Amino acid sequence: MAERSKILIIGGTGYIGKFVLEASVKSGHPTFALFRESTISDPVKGKIVEGFKKSGVTILIGDLFDHESLVKAIKQVDVVISTVGNFQLADQVKIIAAIKEAGNVKRFFPSEFGNDVDRARAVEPAKSAFESKAQIRRAIEAEGIPYTYVASNFFAGYSLPTLIQLGATAPPRDKVIILGDGNAKAVFNYEVDIGTYTIKAVDDPKTLNKILYIKPPKNIYSFNDLVSLWEKKIGKTIEKEYVPEEQVLKQIAESPIPINIILSFNHSIFVKGDQTYFEIKPSFGVEASELYPEVEHKTVEEYLDQFV
Repeated sequence: MAERSKILIIGGTGYIGKFVLEASVKSGHPTFALFRESTISDPVKGKIVEGFKKSGVTILIGDLFDHESLVKAIKQVDVVISTVGNFQLADQVKIIAAIKEAGNVKRFFPSEFGNDVDRARAVEPAKSAFESKAQIRRAIEAEGIPYTYVASNFFAGYSLPTLIQLGATAPPRDKVIILGDGNAKAVFNYEVDIGTYTIKAVDDPKTLNKILYIKPPKNIYSFNDLVSLWEKKIGKTIEKEYVPEEQVLKQIAESPIPINIILSFNHSIFVKGDQTYFEIKPSFGVEASELYPEVEHKTVEEYLDQFV
């Protein structure tokens, strides 16, 4: 078996970053993580970093805005995975510049982990977030850096515990609000599985310069499908209120941050069907559960059991 690539993760204390980092360690890749001094000395994040250290992660000190520290970190690895948050997406041009200078990187995974931004038809403010990810894609391609883009679709941990009900703390048992007609299909993936599939792709020639779609058939549900599955689990019919698209757009326009952001993402996914309306063609993409059938991913049905 070929030697496993050394992986550097930037953004490892973030929501999805933790799962990617844990998957990297678990799969036996020599794993490095870049943190700012302020992250390490932070009482909450510092504990997370300490946990990583104990699990065998090599901790490197550096910053997106310190070019020298970035280049130095990147020179120690083969693959760079960025999981930086929304506010730092545009700053990934600094990672691209450092990768270019280091000259040794076999593959770069920019921070994506959501819809395929080249095929999303979102309205503002989600539109701008998707566009900044798309701009990073174009910059990577322009520099000729080998890449894999991960379209992980919906995080189960964000969406399923409330059945996508704004402001809820548990799945509804009386009434549910459904955007659009409820027929557009979305894909819900367990975060641990997203981490696993991402790391599986690192040394796989089939994912080189491709989009890795995490789209297991058992995790594809429309809003209506999801509600009826939940009704079956709790043995009860729930009242359904449908919000037509014009009304959703009006709500997006009139809502404050972050409600407008969440609503615009949900509009893209549940009204437009942006996660499932197109076919994955070999010219641009591959599907993770087909490539790696040995991964036992958690299904939506299994995930919802914990809330019954």
